[in-house]
Amino acid sequence: MPLTNTQLLWYDSNVLRLQQKKRTEYHEQVDRLIKELRKQVENREELKVTKVVKAGSFAKYTILRKTNDDAVDVDVVFYITGKNADHETFKQLSDTIYELLIKIYPNKKVEDFEIQRRAATVTFVGSGLAVDIVPLIQDLARPDYGWQFDIQDGSKSETCAPCSIKFVADRKNNDTHFRTLVRMGKRWKNHHKPAGLKSFHIELIMAHLLEKNGPGGSIEKRFRDFLLYIAQSGLKDRIDFIENRSSSAVQFTDPVVIVDPVNNRNNAASRITENERVEIKQAATQSWEDAVFASEEDDVELWKEVFGPRFKVEDDE
Repeated sequence: MPLTNTQLLWYDSNVLRLQQKKRTEYHEQVDRLIKELRKQVENREELKVTKVVKAGSFAKYTILRKTNDDAVDVDVVFYITGKNADHETFKQLSDTIYELLIKIYPNKKVEDFEIQRRAATVTFVGSGLAVDIVPLIQDLARPDYGWQFDIQDGSKSETCAPCSIKFVADRKNNDTHFRTLVRMGKRWKNHHKPAGLKSFHIELIMAHLLEKNGPGGSIEKRFRDFLLYIAQSGLKDRIDFIENRSSSAVQFTDPVVIVDPVNNRNNAASRITENERVEIKQAATQSWEDAVFASEEDDVELWKEVFGPRFKVEDDE
């Protein structure tokens, strides 16, 4: 017998979803960081911050609560003006932000700060929260957009933090269970760890299936359809969205193409290699088989093969 919506909503609410108390705690921690960083920036002529946006899965309400497998991070986007996006480098921006963070938190260990490909990360050991400071060179013609840089290859791409948040909110408004399905997909990914697959990809694949299949059907069936789609397509089919679909769409040659809904010149899956694509397909295929068997056998323990040992439903306690 398949799992009911009631059972899976209980699992989402009590095991997957970030608790409101923790959301409040993280908001307060991030707000203090933003306040201090803005205060420091005001004294730096080379950095002019026009606005700050909390973004990522935290702002989209698709974040998972913290576990050993599920990290908790908040993206904080700083829109910066006075820089030339044709000549500015991410390293210069990140180094400046890094210096300011060191100044704000002089007692933190050096390893609590990290420069990643597109963000400077602050880790708070007590709460386990990681805050990614993402600098964007603001596009003055479109103030919600900005250019972000890659420290490793020097490339830049344009993005829109409020647009990405709205993209998920629009799907949630069309489908009550959209965020639940995204969180289930992320938990599956974090348990099986197929190389190359990111949480952002899960959101976009779920959005594609919502557009393709509609919001009907049980949560379990729709999750199994998510796995089946990856298994059958092997992620070889181009995915794009109504927000940026056009006859003049950019053509990509990457193994996996998931067009960024806020920028049709950006392939959000461009870093997935062919070997990783095959690995993702294989993981989804095995999990789909496990999910079908678990559903047919009405065996909660078998679902742990899909979601990990923390999977449980209310009547399983």
